[in-house]
Amino acid sequence: MLTLPQESVCSPSAAQPLDVPMLRPPEAASPRACAEPPAARRRPLLARCFRIASARRGGGSAAAFRSAVLGVCRGFILLYKLFAAIMRLVILEDYDQASEWAAKYICNRIIQFKPTQGRYFTLGLPTGSTPLGCYKKLIEYHKNGDLSFKYVKTFNMDEYVGLPRNHPESYHSYMWNNFFKHIDIDPNNAHILDGNAPDLQVECDAFEKKIEEAGGIDLFVGGIGPDGHIAFNEPGSSLSSRTRLKTLAMDTILANAKYFDGDLSKVPTMALTVGVGTVMDAREVMILITGAHKAFALYKAIEEGVNHMWTVSAFQQHPRTIFVCDEDATLELRVKTVKYFKGEH
Repeated sequence: MLTLPQESVCSPSAAQPLDVPMLRPPEAASPRACAEPPAARRRPLLARCFRIASARRGGGSAAAFRSAVLGVCRGFILLYKLFAAIMRLVILEDYDQASEWAAKYICNRIIQFKPTQGRYFTLGLPTGSTPLGCYKKLIEYHKNGDLSFKYVKTFNMDEYVGLPRNHPESYHSYMWNNFFKHIDIDPNNAHILDGNAPDLQVECDAFEKKIEEAGGIDLFVGGIGPDGHIAFNEPGSSLSSRTRLKTLAMDTILANAKYFDGDLSKVPTMALTVGVGTVMDAREVMILITGAHKAFALYKAIEEGVNHMWTVSAFQQHPRTIFVCDEDATLELRVKTVKYFKGEH
């Protein structure tokens, strides 16, 4: 098992590393794991309950009555932990630390899930420059014997339309060159959309069906663009969208030109992408955001309301979302926001 590096979370104990015992299997974990009020806040509340209970009881078995009140209070705390919507923001010093934290989190999730041939762990994966550091660490854990992908199924977020699979900039090539060929995953369990399918809508529907047949996504890892898009769900996308064909925005085409020798004529203008709703269906979502150029997008995701012009903001409403970022990505956040998520409040 791997110990997560020092990080900042929405927990009063954030000064301590988030270690393996705190990372329970998805099906057993409380989605409100970091929602429990600090003990210093709970004790005065319980004490007030005891005083009120004793005053109203006016004698009799005060100990028994206090015990009953304690049980009720514990019940309310449990309900709060289970149902209160809590979003976590983990702030690391730099890109390398953010990548390592994310990789160890994925590793621990898989290990604690204990996947078998009859019970696969299902992982959603992104492409782009942001997850490369995370993939590098996951490969390292695998080669060190700490992690196996033998019983893991993966579903990638997107793929260009019309780009051959063996093209160096296709997401098939990206995933196999940067990740899959370095681990022990069964090629049949690595699912990537086919941008050259004869019927693209049928391909999208089949992809959704495969996710459903796999039992849904246990952990969907994503990255975002400077405009807050996740996968190719660009500004204006429906927050309930499913896997579909999308025409790329000019900003995205310009951003991707660097991967095509700066030649805009070579950049695909259409892509297949999972929808925001597809990702929201995952049991847990982890979004990687690094660099000052994505600071405004993080601000929109954390401090402002849900808005379809900033599709990443939809994950404020997901019961188990973790935003993992570096210090540069927090530059647009208010000081008190950063302090809150660093546990300094």
